[in-house]
Amino acid sequence: MQSPHNTSEPRHPMEQILRNSTAPFVKIGDIVEGAVIEKKGGKIFVDLGPWGVGVVYGREYYAAEELIKAMSPGERISAKVVDLDNEEGYKELSLQEAGREKRWLDLKKMKDDNIVLELSVQKANTGGLILHLPGIEGFLPASQLSSKNYPRVDGGDKDKIYQELQKLVGKPIKVRVLDLDPHENKLIFTEKGLSQDAVRERVSHCTVGDIVEGIITGVVDFGAFMKFHLSSEKKDVLNEASAESKDHVDADEESTLEGLVHLSEIDWILIENPREVLKPGDKVRAKIIEIQGDKISLSLKQLKTDPWSKVADTFHKGDEISGTVTRLNPFGAFVEVAKDIQGLAHVSEFGTEKQMREALKMGEKYQFKILLVEPKDHRMSLGMGKTAIDKLER
Repeated sequence: MQSPHNTSEPRHPMEQILRNSTAPFVKIGDIVEGAVIEKKGGKIFVDLGPWGVGVVYGREYYAAEELIKAMSPGERISAKVVDLDNEEGYKELSLQEAGREKRWLDLKKMKDDNIVLELSVQKANTGGLILHLPGIEGFLPASQLSSKNYPRVDGGDKDKIYQELQKLVGKPIKVRVLDLDPHENKLIFTEKGLSQDAVRERVSHCTVGDIVEGIITGVVDFGAFMKFHLSSEKKDVLNEASAESKDHVDADEESTLEGLVHLSEIDWILIENPREVLKPGDKVRAKIIEIQGDKISLSLKQLKTDPWSKVADTFHKGDEISGTVTRLNPFGAFVEVAKDIQGLAHVSEFGTEKQMREALKMGEKYQFKILLVEPKDHRMSLGMGKTAIDKLER
C-alpha cells in the first residue's frame, strides 16, 4: 500500500506538465506561437502547449479583427503575451502587438542581411523622403541618397532642395535599412551602396589620362561634380560583360559615372569661387587624373595650355615689370603680370595690411620687381618696383 506521504509522484496535473516540459517559463512581452482552437463570441482561443491556453478578446480582438477573420481552427499564429493569468485563467494575448514586434524583428533581419527593398516615395521634406512599409513609416535622409538622386542645389537653398526632392514623390526607390529603434519608432533607410558593385565595374573600365565629355551636375565650394559616359568602345565592352545580368539596364544608364573637379583643377589661374566660372548644365570636357576605389577625380585645366609653360622665357628674377592688382587679401596682393599669369606681392613688402591697402588700389597698374619665379610651381613673388617706391615715398 502506497503511503499518503509518498512524494515520488506529482500531486497536481500541472506539476506533471511542468516537470515534463523543457519549455522556459513565459513572461509578459514574450512572443509566443500556438494553434487556433476556436473563435467564439468576440474571442479567439489559442493552444499554447505547455503554457496553457491563450485568449485574444476585448480591444485586442477588435484591433486585429480583420486579421482574425481570415484565421481558422488549427492555423498556427504568433501573439504577444500581455497578461499571464486573467480572471478565467487564460493568458491574454495581443495579435496587433505581435504583428508590430514581428515587423521590427523582420526589419532587424533585413538590416543584418543587407536586404534591398523597393519602396514608393510617399512624401518629401527639406531633410529627405518618407517611405512606407505596411504598418510603419521610414525616413530616407537626403544625405543617404545615391549620387543619381541627390539634389545638387547651388548654395544649399532649402526651398530648392525641397523642390528637387518633390520630384521623387510617387516613384519607386531601392533602399536598405540603415538604422532602427523600435522603442522610438525610428526607421532610417539608405540608398547608398546598393549599386557599388556596378559602379566599381564601370570605374574599372576607366583609366587615368582618359578624356571624357559630360555635364556639370552641381557646384560646391570645393569644386564641381561632373556626370559623364564611358567612351563608345568601353561602353560596348561593359555592355557585353553585363548582358547576362538580371539587373541590366539601358546602355546610357549603365555607362554613366560621376567625378569631382576640385577647385584647384578648374583652371590654371586662381579661382576662389567655382560658381563664378561653372554652373549646373554646362557641357565640358575633362581629363581623368586619379581613381581611388569608386572615386574619380577630374581636371578641366589639364586640357588647356599651361600659361606658365613659357614663363621662364619671359620673366626673370630681378626684372621690373608692370602689373594690375586683381585681388587684395590679408596676406598680400595678387597681381596679373600677363594673361593668366599672376604673382603675389606679400603684405610684408608694405609693412601692414592697412599700409598695403593704402598703397594699392584694385584694378590699378603698378611697377613691381620679381623677387622669385618658379614656373614649375606656378609661383611668382613680387616686391614693389623702384618707380613705385619713389612714388610712395613722395
